[in-house]
Amino acid sequence: MKNGFTQFGLSEEIVEALDGLKYKEPTEVQERVIPEAMQRKDVVVKAQTGSGKTAAFAAPICEQIVWEENKPQALILTPTRELAMQVREEIQNIGRFKRIKASLLVGQQPAAPQRVELKQKVHVVVGTPGRVLDHLKKGTLALDKVKHLVLDEADEMLNMGFIDQVEEIIGEVPEARTTSLFSATLPRKVRDLADFYMRSPETIEVKTAAQKPDISFRWIQADEEEKFKVLTQLLAVERPESAILFCARKETVDDVERRLTDEGISAAKIHGGLEQKDRTRVMQEFKRGTVRYLVATDVAARGIDVSEMPLVVNYDVPEEADKFVHRTGRTARAGKSGEAITIAAPREKRFVAEIERYTNETVNWEEAPLVTTADQRAFDQLMETVPQMKKNKSAPLEKNITKLYFNGGKKKKLRAVDFVGTITNIPEVTADDIGVISIEQLATYVDILNGKGSVVLQEMQERTVKGKRLKVREARN
Repeated sequence: MKNGFTQFGLSEEIVEALDGLKYKEPTEVQERVIPEAMQRKDVVVKAQTGSGKTAAFAAPICEQIVWEENKPQALILTPTRELAMQVREEIQNIGRFKRIKASLLVGQQPAAPQRVELKQKVHVVVGTPGRVLDHLKKGTLALDKVKHLVLDEADEMLNMGFIDQVEEIIGEVPEARTTSLFSATLPRKVRDLADFYMRSPETIEVKTAAQKPDISFRWIQADEEEKFKVLTQLLAVERPESAILFCARKETVDDVERRLTDEGISAAKIHGGLEQKDRTRVMQEFKRGTVRYLVATDVAARGIDVSEMPLVVNYDVPEEADKFVHRTGRTARAGKSGEAITIAAPREKRFVAEIERYTNETVNWEEAPLVTTADQRAFDQLMETVPQMKKNKSAPLEKNITKLYFNGGKKKKLRAVDFVGTITNIPEVTADDIGVISIEQLATYVDILNGKGSVVLQEMQERTVKGKRLKVREARN
């Protein structure tokens, strides 16, 4: 298999998964981090979201996991639930052919199913500090086998006030571990954290969004009451297939989203005031492309991984320059180009000056675009067109994978080994054809690899598991 990741000594299973995810050649952060991680060295990495940093730590972790060990061997802490979900998905995708099981521990979701999952074989735990610490205090999470600790978006975790929780969690992780810290910025408190808890870490810096040549930065000045009009003018002239519109406050998000939808513009909103189930639903709709424009607070800047993102609009100028980097890093991903347009009111000029100093870039102001009749007609037509569904990036991996549902689980005292034993008795099916097995109280889900799902499904209609006849069907997504 010709793939740029073979140079790192990764196994065939990991390289095959990366290839299926369209990771052909390593990005700068992957090129520099993976060799260090494969040698189990501590690293402090200054890299924005969108640089490929998740794969940079996920691939070595998945490579070094010992499948037979039931307790978690890696712990990844993130500041937001959305980012935790994204990281967990990446771990499961990259570790798919090694049958790596990753558990998600985040708040605003029931803790009981998480406790059940942690009693099973779990290789990697991904979570937010609050919920991880909650499980630790209740004795439902064991970290004594953890060999890899990752602090992702460390600056944001500290900005959100998680420092005490993070330090308490680190205190429960064995000292004989590899620690990796990823952060878009490296303020003093992040460096202090690294100095205290890490062993002679290698510091790696990659380009920030403001330095990336494939992002076009534009600046428009508008009075506060004119901002919404300027926004609609921009959308009508630019006509992006999708875009993220960042606001400083959730009240502004609510207002902008309502006004856009009132005008027949395809938009949805996400901010910290929404229920987790609503945030998850909106993110799924936006990633699939069924919603064109996402109106968001900065909570979304840490958990959006959409390669096709041609435009980011700062409806409000962020008060902190590093947030400008995070926001604009949503565009120009996966080698594509993009635009970042900021609409600034006169009162926000001081924030713009701070961004100029921080990025060492000169701001050149331009007039709001004029919308012609042809522009408006084309934009109205775009809004009436059904968006083209975006492909899930894990789809290529799943084309030869069938997830089967069995109507029996823990209550029937079934274990993973029971399913493996039964399925491998099917002619021409081996343990290598069995992926992740998730056992719940009343049901079990089994990934069948290598295109053998239909064979296993048919055979299991007549076979028993541990002497029990179970109903089996293809699982619904």
